[in-house]
Amino acid sequence: MKLLVICLGNICRSPMGEGALRARLAASPLAGRVEVDSAGTSGWHRGQAPDPRAIACAARHGVDIAGLRARPLQHKDFRHFDYILCADARNLDDARVLAPPDAHDRAVLWLPWAGIAGTSEVPDPWYGDEADFEHSWALLDAAAQATVRRLADTVESGIIGP
Repeated sequence: MKLLVICLGNICRSPMGEGALRARLAASPLAGRVEVDSAGTSGWHRGQAPDPRAIACAARHGVDIAGLRARPLQHKDFRHFDYILCADARNLDDARVLAPPDAHDRAVLWLPWAGIAGTSEVPDPWYGDEADFEHSWALLDAAAQATVRRLADTVESGIIGP
């Protein structure tokens, strides 16, 4: 299974989501069996490290995302990844514009896809403060945990190989 986490610039939500998902997968029976990456629907921050506030937030939760670098979502990502996990509806719309017609259903809002009820979007903390980053982290980490549960169920069904 290959998962790509998407936000607008790939410097706040998607690197935090990638970090949370990697950490949750590493601590699960799925360790080493799921590929995870992140990208942004824009190329504004190409090659840049995550926002320092995102790095600090992830670090407070024991996750190091400092080595990640922003990259834009590319057409070839739809051939490589099984799911494009979008942080919000705008990201989903932008991803689907880039997607080949046969891949539209693989671009999804991450929270509902993972089974998180009550909200469908991870708010962008860019203009906020530490509390906004913590709120986004809480949603992303909940999605990461729910994703691991969803994929573990899939593993037992035999869809993901050994």
